[in-house]
Amino acid sequence: MHLGDDALHSLAARLTEVPGIVGVMLGGSRGRGEGTAESDTDLGLYYRHAIDVDALGALAREIAGPDAEVTAHGGWGPWVDGGAWLRIDGAPVDLLYRDLDRVEECWRRVSAGENAFHMQTGHPLGVPDLAYPGEVALSRVLADPTGELTARHDTYQIYPPALAATLLEGLAEAQFLVGGAAKVARRGDIAYLALLLSRAVLLVAHAICARAGRWVTNEKGLIAVAARQPGAPAGFAEAVGSAIAAVAGAPDEAITRIRHVIEQVRVGTSGR
Repeated sequence: MHLGDDALHSLAARLTEVPGIVGVMLGGSRGRGEGTAESDTDLGLYYRHAIDVDALGALAREIAGPDAEVTAHGGWGPWVDGGAWLRIDGAPVDLLYRDLDRVEECWRRVSAGENAFHMQTGHPLGVPDLAYPGEVALSRVLADPTGELTARHDTYQIYPPALAATLLEGLAEAQFLVGGAAKVARRGDIAYLALLLSRAVLLVAHAICARAGRWVTNEKGLIAVAARQPGAPAGFAEAVGSAIAAVAGAPDEAITRIRHVIEQVRVGTSGR
C-alpha cells in the first residue's frame, strides 16, 4: 500500500513547515520509478544546520499516531543521521534526514574525482560520498519552497567524469582482493574469504555503473543495477550470484569466476 501523489505532496508541504527543513524529495525505488507494491515510501528531509526534532515529532504524532517517534540528529549514525519509520494511513513511510550542506560538500568532492566509503550501520561496504548527490539526482522533488533542491537535482544529472575515472580505478583494488582471497582459501577461512569477494564484486559493480554514468546510492540491489547498465558483462548478476554461492563448497571456483568478471570489466574499460 502506498500514499498517492496528492497525499505525498500534501505531506511534503507540511514537512517543510518544520524549522530547518529546506525541502522534501521522494527517494528510494519509488523516487526512481522502480517501486513495487512492497516498496516503502522514502522521504528525504533536506535541512540546513538542524531540524527542529521536537516540531517534527509533534507532526509525526499528528499524522501517524501517538506512538510515532523521530530520532535526534545522529540517532542512526554519522551518515544516515536520523529520521523515523512511520505508518500513515496504513502505508509505511520512512523519513530520512539529509544535511544539504553535506550534500553540497560531497558534490564538490566527487566532482573533483574524490570518493570515500564511510562506516555506517546497515551499509557493509560503507556510505560513499557519491551517494548524497546521487540521491538528489535520482529522487523526485515533492516540496521545494526555495528552489534549492530542484537546482541541485538538475545539476547532478551530469555524472562527473573525474568520479567515473576514480571508481574505475577501484578495479585494481578488486583484483588485489581476489589475489588475497586465493591465499585465504588455502587456509579455510571461509568468512573472511566471503568478505573479500563480496567487497570485490561491489567495487566492480560501482565501476560498471560509473562507466555508464549511473549514480549509486547504496549496496542494496547494486549487482542487479550494474547488470542492467550498458557495457556490463553478459550474465554479470548470475556470475556473481553463483560465485558467492560457491564460496563455502568450492572456493577456488568462486575466485576463478570473480577474477574472470573483473577481467571482463577491466578489458571493457580499457577498450573505451
